Amino acid sequence: MSLEQAPRRVMVGTDRSETAEQAVRWAAAFAERFGAELHVVQVVIPRGNGAGDASSLPAQPDLASLTSDLVTHARAIAGNRARGSVVVDDDPAMAIVRAAKEHAADVLVVGNAGMAGRRQFLLGNVPNRISHNARCTVIIVNTGSADGKGATRFPGPGSAESNGAHGRSGPIARGAAIAAVLAKHGVRELFSLRERDGAEGRRRQAKRLRAALEELGPTFAKLGQILSTRPDLVPPEYIDELSQLRDHVTPLSEADVVRVMEQDLGVPWEDVFETISPTPLAAGTIGQVHRAALATGDRVVVKVQRPEARTLIMQDLALLKLGTEAIGSTDAVQRRIDLSAVFDHLSASLQQELDFTREAANAERLRASLAGFSRLAVPAIHAGYSTSRLLVMQDVAGGPLTDVPAHLRQETARHFLESFYKQILIDGFFHADPHPGNLMWQPAEERLYFLDLGMVGEVGAETRELLILLLMAFWQEDAGLLTDAILMLSHSTDRSDLDVAAFSADLQHLMSRVRGSAIKDIQLGVVLQEMLDLAFRHGVPVPASLALTVKALAQMQSAAAQLDPNIDPFEVAGRFIARSTMRQVLTKTDPKMLFFEAQKLRFRAARLLEALERLVGARPGEKLEVNFRGTSLEDAIWRAGRQLAIGLVGGFALLASAITSASRGTSDRWSLAFGAAGLLSVAVLVVGFVRGRSPRHGSPSRPPAPPGQ
Repeated sequence: MSLEQAPRRVMVGTDRSETAEQAVRWAAAFAERFGAELHVVQVVIPRGNGAGDASSLPAQPDLASLTSDLVTHARAIAGNRARGSVVVDDDPAMAIVRAAKEHAADVLVVGNAGMAGRRQFLLGNVPNRISHNARCTVIIVNTGSADGKGATRFPGPGSAESNGAHGRSGPIARGAAIAAVLAKHGVRELFSLRERDGAEGRRRQAKRLRAALEELGPTFAKLGQILSTRPDLVPPEYIDELSQLRDHVTPLSEADVVRVMEQDLGVPWEDVFETISPTPLAAGTIGQVHRAALATGDRVVVKVQRPEARTLIMQDLALLKLGTEAIGSTDAVQRRIDLSAVFDHLSASLQQELDFTREAANAERLRASLAGFSRLAVPAIHAGYSTSRLLVMQDVAGGPLTDVPAHLRQETARHFLESFYKQILIDGFFHADPHPGNLMWQPAEERLYFLDLGMVGEVGAETRELLILLLMAFWQEDAGLLTDAILMLSHSTDRSDLDVAAFSADLQHLMSRVRGSAIKDIQLGVVLQEMLDLAFRHGVPVPASLALTVKALAQMQSAAAQLDPNIDPFEVAGRFIARSTMRQVLTKTDPKMLFFEAQKLRFRAARLLEALERLVGARPGEKLEVNFRGTSLEDAIWRAGRQLAIGLVGGFALLASAITSASRGTSDRWSLAFGAAGLLSVAVLVVGFVRGRSPRHGSPSRPPAPPGQ
């Protein structure tokens, strides 16, 4: 219709709701102004397919009666120029578009609310879809007043209206409510337990704490879940109870989901998505997940953050900080738990989970780590549609671990285990929550997908080296070396208040007990968790990264055991470490890298000689301090000297091999000879490291002492 041409036929859609009728009256006035015919079309949604007024209709409505009633109603508003028709369709938007084309409407009027538009995701936003698909002029009428009266409202579980006092209260009221719940459950006794109450008293109090956190709501339940991953901060009895906390939350209403989507996308959700399933796949403390389809047809999963999540969590964290500062500085509390460390960890974890862009970055980082494992994958992220509160990712559309075919289980389990050793020991970045619920098998691709990258762990280079040492010591049942590795990880090697002998004896007892089991029955994660519990009881503070690593290893092996109960995690770890070591050696055969390593070795040798000169007084300056813990100094020096000598020989042999191979005037036989000598030296070092024993539990054979000594 051109601007100069007056409309001859105006059509308006209705579902006979109050807001839709406002659009009908507006359209009648518009048609009267131009003397145009008014055609009112009513869409009836079959029962069970929609919502609103149509849901109360019979499955087969009496169209003749409905049409007669609609025409009478339309003529009461617009006189004899009014027409009316009723259609049955489960898609109101497209039904109105087809009716406009069939009756040659010049102008199509629709209200911006009602029409069952957002009561079901599958129906979509009727006004927006009509404006996109109609081939005539479309006028969208605002049928809701400024204060919202008359407009369709969507209060529901999870919205601010349904959150009760928690959603509306300020910090003072919320603080009072928290104090009342804690007092009700007797949680204040947490810091007054008598030592003689022992483990039973701690278990009793842990149950009270769990009940209190559940009653305090989603934020505190999340805090308890995170705290359950920190055995270095709370006793084992609390870990057992807090690990049982689950997100008991009511799903968000569809209106809340739509509001967050459109606020972050900046456009109506139908401009991006073709459909969104109204039933959430999962609902959690911070967000919930829906299946959807993009306008391009790609199947996706959408994670939407609860609109009130950030406000409530930040409010509760502020109150927790005040409580921590008030009671955490007392001696009685500090002897039991470092509340400041607990708060810092919980605050950082929760704030990371509130930012979905971090989860998207985590997914891309893990995808790069898994590039060499053909049976593993991470869902693709649609970065263009993702924000801090909205995450759009590939819909894997797979099944649980039990769906993995029998002929692929062993290979998938091995890939799964090796990928975790790579994540933890090589990359220093790993999925921190790999329980079976976060793993999905895609049958068409024959790959196992990692889901939910909201919780990840990071391990520094020094800690990774010590973790390798720890695993090797455990593999070789060397309690002395294991003790040293744990003390180095906790930076406790120089503490005089530790009973190192007792700690080492307890570790030896743990390994002796494990040694009696078949290797396939050893639960690596459970054993390492027991090791952390021993450290906790002996006052050895393990770093947070190690606690999270052990939790991930426990879940990892549990999942791998579902795939292949006979897989040996120690054998997989040993082979992986050996291959990784050889790859690192081969990468360093580059002449430039060999020269660099030789310079580092020369510098460290000079520092060692300088330290020895200071020790014997031949060089002025600060003297070298040596801490003894019962290890034979003679044995230690002999082992170190032997390894240093072999290392020097191997390093220089590889360097000579690289130099002779690059020289045109030297026979290739010399290059091969030097290379073989270098690799042999490296192999001797690796075998000695893997099979070696500390002096406390058996040393490698050594030359006998000269006569007379």
